[in-house]
Amino acid sequence: MANSNPQMYDSHGREHNYLRISITEHCNLRCTYCMPAEGIALTPKSNLMTADEIVTIAQTFVHLGVTKIRLTGGEPLVRKDAATIIQRLGKLGVELTLTTNGILVHDFIDTFKEAGIKALNVSIDSLQKEKYTTITRRNYFEKLWENLDLLYENNFQVKLNVVVIKGFNDNEIIDFIELTKDRSIQIRFIEFMPFDGNQWNKEKLVSYAEILSQVSSFYTDEVVERISDKPNDTAKNHKIQSYKGSFSVISSVTNPFCSSCNRIRLTADGKLKNCLFSNSETSLLETLRAGESIEPLIFKNIRLKKAMRGGMDDDTKFQNPKLFSQNRSMIKIGG
Repeated sequence: MANSNPQMYDSHGREHNYLRISITEHCNLRCTYCMPAEGIALTPKSNLMTADEIVTIAQTFVHLGVTKIRLTGGEPLVRKDAATIIQRLGKLGVELTLTTNGILVHDFIDTFKEAGIKALNVSIDSLQKEKYTTITRRNYFEKLWENLDLLYENNFQVKLNVVVIKGFNDNEIIDFIELTKDRSIQIRFIEFMPFDGNQWNKEKLVSYAEILSQVSSFYTDEVVERISDKPNDTAKNHKIQSYKGSFSVISSVTNPFCSSCNRIRLTADGKLKNCLFSNSETSLLETLRAGESIEPLIFKNIRLKKAMRGGMDDDTKFQNPKLFSQNRSMIKIGG
């Protein structure tokens, strides 16, 4: 395991040992909260990281103390050389995982095993076929469930990511929790967050408190357990007694977890973001291609990280469309 590096700490004392790498802006879904309805202008291929560049940058971060890497997209598995990238990163000696929509998982089971991947986050925002098709603008519901079964059968740890939107899927919260009765999965309810082009407004937000209120109205207080959160965990974790799995809430809007954040994000075009909500970026790819060291840029980017949500440290700022529209759409960040 890498040693702690003082230069990987920001000015607020937070160590950054978790790197999220977006390997593509492409996706085979068109989820409403992720990208604008009209799609996005894709970055020219020449401006995107090659497989060699992804591995080189990842090696640098591991040398500096990163112990966990998560691959994201778009949808990471749509990239043609995704298997090669996964296999090469699997040799770096860190915890490797990825977030996927699950549609192409069947083609990568052996690759995951070879790379040492043991856990995956899979996005699914409705258990109802019609709703799923509406929010993804695609019809892959059956394939997703086939692949979820395949992951269970192959003993992968599975977390299901559910973006909760009022009036759309907030009436399925209990249905999702009931999935944990017989399967040791974790349901992760994610508060709807504002990004460019996703029509966010506070009326669509289902808060952590509202989710727990639904839980309390269905289950007795005696059977709902608050379980320990891991260090640097983004989620507030719970389970129902006697159920095999658990559920959690990622409350980025109403109860941000910024004080323990250890994450940094690398976009598909090689830009470093020190916060999901930050509208400032540092180009590592340009410097790498010039044959120069990217380490000073990494240290500076981390040192300049704001205390909370890219500087949007109160609700007025966070709900200001002029501020969050200056950020990328979610699909171009990588989540």
